[in-house]
Amino acid sequence: MFDTMTITKVGGAFCGALLVFLLGNWAAELLYSTESGGHGDEYTQAYVIETGEEEGGAAEEEGPDFATLLASADVASGSKVFGKCKACHKIDGTNATGPHLDGVVGRAVDAVDGYAYSGALEAVFDTWTPEHLNTFLENPKGAAPGTKMSFAGLRKAEDRADLIAYLQSIGG
Repeated sequence: MFDTMTITKVGGAFCGALLVFLLGNWAAELLYSTESGGHGDEYTQAYVIETGEEEGGAAEEEGPDFATLLASADVASGSKVFGKCKACHKIDGTNATGPHLDGVVGRAVDAVDGYAYSGALEAVFDTWTPEHLNTFLENPKGAAPGTKMSFAGLRKAEDRADLIAYLQSIGG
């Protein structure tokens, strides 16, 4: 089925494709060189968009502190935010993938009976105060490295405050 002419044609096609690829690569490097040399040592920006910030970049504006956000938090909105937590946590006193969250505000860390904690939280927090919950919910892995909680966190401070207000309202 395969004779020497077929094998020669396949080999020639492969070599030809490789040659086209190498020549294309060489031409692209000539046209779009990113190395210094050939274009001068200095590169200038074609145009500048004024943003009103300094060259180094200004720090982001600080919003209201957490205590102010918590004081004006919306429990109904916190109930909606809790929808993100429902996949792993329950509020009926039973454990799921994560421990139950009814009565979590003010409760000692790693204190739910029947749940196997990782121990990472005890090294960071002792009690679930609203401030500790805020820190943890912003970035769980960053706040308590080694925690079993795989949630990425809530970036918006308002969402965290609403959720904590909701958790306070359901008590335990």
